[in-house]
Amino acid sequence: MNEQQRKRIIDKHRDSLTRYGYHPNALYWSGREIQEIRFKVLADIGIQDGDSVLDLGCGFGDFKSWAIEQGVRLNYTGVDLSPDILTQAKKRHADGIFLSGDLFDMDFAEQSFDWVILSGALNEQLNDDSAYAKSVIDRMYALCRKGVAFNMLDARFLKAHDLHSQIPQDILLYCQQLCPNCELYDDYLKNDFSIYMRRV
Repeated sequence: MNEQQRKRIIDKHRDSLTRYGYHPNALYWSGREIQEIRFKVLADIGIQDGDSVLDLGCGFGDFKSWAIEQGVRLNYTGVDLSPDILTQAKKRHADGIFLSGDLFDMDFAEQSFDWVILSGALNEQLNDDSAYAKSVIDRMYALCRKGVAFNMLDARFLKAHDLHSQIPQDILLYCQQLCPNCELYDDYLKNDFSIYMRRV
């Protein structure tokens, strides 16, 4: 991701936060219900009370809030490009760690977290033939002790010039080159799919 692309994302979220305030629409979710359907799919990889989680593109830290509602307290670290969004996240989660920047700005040691998750953060169209998305998947897997869960937009049902979507089977095959224990889920929302990559 180049500097111009980073600036576009940061500016876009500053504008959306001004328009919507603390609301899923500020993160370009259609609503809380859709956001939480995705959260449940990610959590079902096996995230449990007390686990450490790295949430990439964490937004307001809503996955942490949702997990608490399910009775699951996490050792939570969120990373997001938008410093404006993270200001709101920090106000809502004093016990979380929130870092501003891109995953590749961070100097995490390998296998630093039980789980690494990502929801919606690979939907930005970068016109790079998925090179950035694949590099993020590589790095997520390197950082996990137990596994990775992430979602992407499904190109079989959604093709838009300003959104990055993928054929689920293509991403699954890529992930299987890194991790022999992968699963694909594409039956929860029409335009979305999730992949689990488990070390254990």
